[in-house]
Amino acid sequence: MSEPQKTALFLAGGGARAAYQVGVLQAILSLLSEYGWPARQNPFEIICGTSAGAINATALACRADHFEESVTHLLGIWRNLEVEQVYRADSIGVLRSGARWLSLLSFGWLLRKWHTQPPSSLLDNSPLVGLLHKLLDLPRLDQALNSGVLDALAVSASSYTGGSHVTFYQSARPIPSWRRAQRMSVQQQIGVDHLLASAAIPLIFPAVPLYCNDRCEYFGDGSIREVAPVSPAIHLGATKILVIGSGHVGGPQRNFAEYSGYPSLAQIAGHAMSSIFLDGLSVDLERIMRINTTLSLLTPEQRQQTLLRQVNLLAITPSVPLDSLASRHVGSLPLPIKTLLSTIGATERRGGALASYLLFEASYTRSLIELGQIDTLSRRDEVLRFFDIDETTKNISKRKYTEEMLHN
Repeated sequence: MSEPQKTALFLAGGGARAAYQVGVLQAILSLLSEYGWPARQNPFEIICGTSAGAINATALACRADHFEESVTHLLGIWRNLEVEQVYRADSIGVLRSGARWLSLLSFGWLLRKWHTQPPSSLLDNSPLVGLLHKLLDLPRLDQALNSGVLDALAVSASSYTGGSHVTFYQSARPIPSWRRAQRMSVQQQIGVDHLLASAAIPLIFPAVPLYCNDRCEYFGDGSIREVAPVSPAIHLGATKILVIGSGHVGGPQRNFAEYSGYPSLAQIAGHAMSSIFLDGLSVDLERIMRINTTLSLLTPEQRQQTLLRQVNLLAITPSVPLDSLASRHVGSLPLPIKTLLSTIGATERRGGALASYLLFEASYTRSLIELGQIDTLSRRDEVLRFFDIDETTKNISKRKYTEEMLHN
């Protein structure tokens, strides 16, 4: 008996860059609708995400009983986003977090008054809690899982306390947990704190306490030490995976002259962030493709002797580097944030990589959404094949879809 076919969605991390993912999903919705895909039908049994991608993933999972509604809701949030919805951008808030943090970075712990209560991060992301409550409908997530519309949701975070990378997953049916070198999984009910932890960009946003293995640990961004980002989807049973990244996987195409000279602090920080958010995914995609190629050379009998299995993979990532795009929109940041970032060179062209992760402003996110739509539609044939749509006969190979959902 052949194993059931399960389609998964994996959304990578990347701060404000995650707006690109919404553009890709909107284009996919448009293509599926064109060929008669029911607006309510969720094309993904398994949804996984990390960092800002975990927020998008959970928002989609919460409305998995109506795919069009879930994408439209996300689109409305990202198209009208403001920095103040994600982190404090007023003068007082910036002084309390960013200015103190930079002062300590410059002068060390000579400033006695902050010995007992040092600033925990460059920015105060307390406004994000309110945005998450607006974005999510967690009781509806439970209903989607219990009804079978969704098999599982998984989000990842990195434990500063335990030193391991942890995938938290929620499912209605029992799914065995897994453990690998420096990474493990924990079955828990996903909540706002898990998303705050998963999206806590190191040094930029504060760590978040979570209970894991009957103890409290402090967690940060899920992209840290994420050596196999796509693996949770495979462990949860996926045989087909759509990966939506947040960076130009082919590598940055920069004008050397513009980036020559001693790097600014922002340029170094942007390079480090790109390493955190992009490198692990690039390596993992290459690994999966190599495994697929190797397995295709084996006989059916030989394939039965290995635990490896082929995975139908489609990866959609930005067709251009996002550094220069962010540089064109950095002027839309609130003055206190722009002033803070200018002190480390993030408002210069060379610091565009760092700005690209923090620019939660509509002018920038709308550009990313548009790029996601263009990139996806340019790969129309690949997308249709991934969803088993025959463009000639307009035949859709539909998966399980209950009569109850069709009539609701």
